[in-house]
Amino acid sequence: MAAPVAAAPSPLRDPIPPTPANFAITPWQAVKAADRAPDVVDARRQNGPLSVAIAVVGEDRWELKYFGPADADGILHQTNLVVVDAETGAVVESWVGIAVAWPLARGREGQFGHLLNAPYVWLPLCALFLALLIDFRQIRQLAHLDLLVLLSFGIGHIFFNNAQIGASVVLAYPPLIYLMIRAVSIGRRGNRPTDRLKPPAPSWVFAVALVVLLAGRIVLNTADSGVIDVGYAGVIGADRISHGEPIYGESTFPEDNPRGDTYGPAAYLAYVPFEAAFGWSGSWDDLPAAHAAAIFFDLATVAGLLACGARFGSRRVGLIAGFAWVAFPYTTFALQANSNDSLVSALVVWGLFALASPLARGVLVAIAALTKFAPLALVPLFLAGRNGAWGDRRRFLPSREAVLCAAAAIAISAFLLAGPAIEPGLGTFWDRTIANQAARQSPFSIWGWFEIGPLRTIVEAIVAVAIVMPLLRRRRRRTPAQIAALAAALLIAAELTVEHWFYLYIPWFYGPLLVALTLPAAGSTIDSIETARPRSSTSTQTALTHGF
Repeated sequence: MAAPVAAAPSPLRDPIPPTPANFAITPWQAVKAADRAPDVVDARRQNGPLSVAIAVVGEDRWELKYFGPADADGILHQTNLVVVDAETGAVVESWVGIAVAWPLARGREGQFGHLLNAPYVWLPLCALFLALLIDFRQIRQLAHLDLLVLLSFGIGHIFFNNAQIGASVVLAYPPLIYLMIRAVSIGRRGNRPTDRLKPPAPSWVFAVALVVLLAGRIVLNTADSGVIDVGYAGVIGADRISHGEPIYGESTFPEDNPRGDTYGPAAYLAYVPFEAAFGWSGSWDDLPAAHAAAIFFDLATVAGLLACGARFGSRRVGLIAGFAWVAFPYTTFALQANSNDSLVSALVVWGLFALASPLARGVLVAIAALTKFAPLALVPLFLAGRNGAWGDRRRFLPSREAVLCAAAAIAISAFLLAGPAIEPGLGTFWDRTIANQAARQSPFSIWGWFEIGPLRTIVEAIVAVAIVMPLLRRRRRRTPAQIAALAAALLIAAELTVEHWFYLYIPWFYGPLLVALTLPAAGSTIDSIETARPRSSTSTQTALTHGF
């Protein structure tokens, strides 16, 4: 039989905050209201007496944290989190399970995306994405399936928004695995006709849609978006850099973002011009510098896609890729969060643009790797470039391009790490960044949700081998589309190993994936021949010869 619920309210733990003047109920009254919540009643039946800590949150809320009895080590474990309206005494939030420790798991409306999450915004954007990119005259193409799989992330996202984290975690992996396999396939055998996006709409349609959507997402960002801890960390780090203060170390960041020093130094340097232009008030306010930085990173990615299209394909190819970026909901999702994730994509895309320059691509891949560490997986691929890493087949001497790329990557890495090396030291830098992320526990991946550690070890080993494979490959010329596809595959593979995965990581691989899906097989110029009707058999042969 269930134990009776005590009539007396749960004991309050010190310190008990004073009641603000505008609050209509006291802490004790808030506890009495929270004790009646069904989740708290269930927790008291399962755990026995609970103690509660209470704090003021916002301008009109009491937040109550419930704790069960101490375990054998004397540690108290939180069982519930309840929020009570300070005016009416009504329970407005009641959380159990992982939602207690993870605000990200509470499905709060507007937490990410804001107005973008509204069906009347999200669904038309998806419809436009498909309507312009699908060639309905040749519907049976793998590239069309790729588009549908990209949008299928939204299925798990619905569960995430409804705080059903287990379902959202599981549903993220099928599209990730499919896209990785597709990218590997393109990287190995090149772009076949069914692998490429060849939409029939005229180029001017993509140009107009690109401009309109760019303007719309910028307006949406400035009018209705929020800055998550990632963008806030960028502004804080930029402010510290501008004042000559170290970025990394215990208590270097404020209490409302204590682990904001977990990214590479390039992530904070990228925010310096925006913090200098817009300033920082010292608190987590509207943070206009973070908005400006996120918009710039997004525009830089679009510019990189346009440039890659023009260099390796045609202006039309660039317009298609640029439109596919701005019409895809998850790039707007990252922009609405004002995070630094589009910076990763911009650096990788521009690194692909710079394939012909070993120095430039070495610099760009190193900066990407020292922004967020997943692009470290791309270093061997970028060292190998289009022609492989080895210049002498008999003695396995590295090629001149590989040496120059490595030298450039090492030089820029040394420059970026010079500050952290001086203060507080590379040991602290390692502990606060890579070591912290490697040890991070999170319920937002299958590794954090299920106890399958041995499987993760196997996956990590396979990914490690895949990362170094480009260095082992003998000389064989790759096309830009192949390199872009392999870059996307390696970034997805890196994401498959992380303890904490989120939808904001999709833009990391989406940029290079678009390059792979839009470029022609040999990276040659194809000036809109997909939509032109040849006037004779001779012109048809000429188009096929020069276009493909």
